Amino acid sequence: MEFHDDYPSYETMANHSEEDGKKARKVLWKVFWVMLFITIFELIVGSMAPGRGWSGTMGLKVLFIGLTVVKAGAIVLWFMHLGHEVKFLKYVILIPYMVFILYTVFIVLVEGVYSGKPGNFTRVDKIFIDQQKELSSGHHGAAAAHGAEAEHGAEHH
Repeated sequence: MEFHDDYPSYETMANHSEEDGKKARKVLWKVFWVMLFITIFELIVGSMAPGRGWSGTMGLKVLFIGLTVVKAGAIVLWFMHLGHEVKFLKYVILIPYMVFILYTVFIVLVEGVYSGKPGNFTRVDKIFIDQQKELSSGHHGAAAAHGAEAEHGAEHH
């Protein structure tokens, strides 16, 4: 049994002329070249970073995050067709996205410094370690020992 639909072909339904097709292909090529350029730039900078002492610097992190956000924005605008929507809808979609991205960037740059190397801790870890050192260095330990002696002395009297 064969399937027959009564719909006209897509080209007929879309009413695309050859000129519209050329315009659409031009936009796709523009997107391709912009994405390719950004990606190649990222690769070049990333390969040069270790030799120039840029690895792990705040500037390099901000550059890569910024370029990634630009590429994500281009994908949203061009491939998800958000660029053709009304301004209100763009803001409804983009503002929560941008708040989330900015929060994520903040977390990565401020709290994402732990690398597993000795002595490389986040501020919260450093505070905890300092408190532990204070407790074990005898400042609070001496008071506890003094209290124990007082109890022991009270038993003998």
